[in-house]
Amino acid sequence: MDWQALIDEPAVIAAAVLALGIVVGYLVGRLNKELLSASGVPDAVEGTPFERTAQSIGTSSVEIVARLSSWFIYGIAVLTAIHIAQLLDTEAFWIRVVEFIPQVFIAVLVLIFGFIVADKAELAVSEYLRGVKLPEVSIIPKVVKYSVLYVAFLIALGQIGVYVAPLLILLAVYAVGIVIVGAVVFKDFLISSAAGIYLLLNQPYGIGDQIRIGEQSGIVQEVDLFVTKIEDDSEEYIIPNRKVFEDELVRVRD
Repeated sequence: MDWQALIDEPAVIAAAVLALGIVVGYLVGRLNKELLSASGVPDAVEGTPFERTAQSIGTSSVEIVARLSSWFIYGIAVLTAIHIAQLLDTEAFWIRVVEFIPQVFIAVLVLIFGFIVADKAELAVSEYLRGVKLPEVSIIPKVVKYSVLYVAFLIALGQIGVYVAPLLILLAVYAVGIVIVGAVVFKDFLISSAAGIYLLLNQPYGIGDQIRIGEQSGIVQEVDLFVTKIEDDSEEYIIPNRKVFEDELVRVRD
């Protein structure tokens, strides 16, 4: 038997490439999972909607990313094996596919991390604004989330060669619209924050002072950028800082 001729058979080489690709893909997936876990990614994505969805189907964000890296290697191995074995006479097509797969892989990773970052940004903004008792504020976390997602989709589409210039123009229009609409809708919010800066810098009253703002009176418990919290014996009042300037402010002296 001519072993050299057998080894040179395209089908045998293709099978060897496929087997090697499977082994390498598996090892790369395991390595990526270990690296992501060691870098603290599971803790970073814990509690996000994407992670909860992944857990509901018996996996995790780290597992999905690790599997994607394995599938990427598997795909390259399969396409390379098909090309070597000359099963299809479409060389130019397969070359283009091989070039396209890394772009799709990166685009999918961008989308996954985009969803994670968007969820985390929404949670962070919600937590930061939790003490602000203005109804308009509740929309800000959603605006932040979908803005991050939009940018992630733009990057992903650009990665796979989609012409995104119109979408970039739309993003610019969206940003201008947010500024204009925000200036109108969040007028009270902006006024309160400006008033809060003034109060924090000049401190006309402080924690422990007894004051009266309009019809509410009590002892100051907290002053932040947006609101002043005062309480009397039975009730706590959370007053937007703009009210300090709109209503009469009285500092009660013992």
